[in-house]
Amino acid sequence: MNNKRIYQISVALLCSYFSITAAFAATVITIDLRNNIFEPSIITISENTKIKLIIVNHGASPEEFDSFDLNREKVIFANSSAILFIGPLPKGTYHFFGEYHPETAIGKVIVTNCETMRIESSEEIAKC
Repeated sequence: MNNKRIYQISVALLCSYFSITAAFAATVITIDLRNNIFEPSIITISENTKIKLIIVNHGASPEEFDSFDLNREKVIFANSSAILFIGPLPKGTYHFFGEYHPETAIGKVIVTNCETMRIESSEEIAKC
C-alpha cells in the first residue's frame, strides 16, 4: 500500500469516528432523589435532543425510576446512582415516578421547541 492510500484510509476512519461520536452525544441532566422526591421534578428540553439522565439516590433505601411514557425503568440502589438515556423525543410531556414512593417521587420531562432557562428547581421560563 502506498502512502496516499494509507492517508485516505486514515482520514476516512477519523471522519467515521467523529461522526459516530457526534451522533451519540447527549446532553447530561442530573436528578437528585432526596427524601423520596426528585429534584428537579420538572426537566425541560428541546425536541429531538438525546439526554443522558443521571439519577442520584441520596436516600438509605432503593427506588425504582419508572416511566410508561418514556418506556424506562431502573432500580437505583441506596446511596448510588444510575444512568438512563432518553430521546431524542418529539414535543410533549413525559411523566416519571418512583415506583416505591409514587405519591411523592413524581416528575416530568417537558419537550418543547423553545429555548428554556431554569429559574429554580421547580420553576422554568420558556423563551421562544
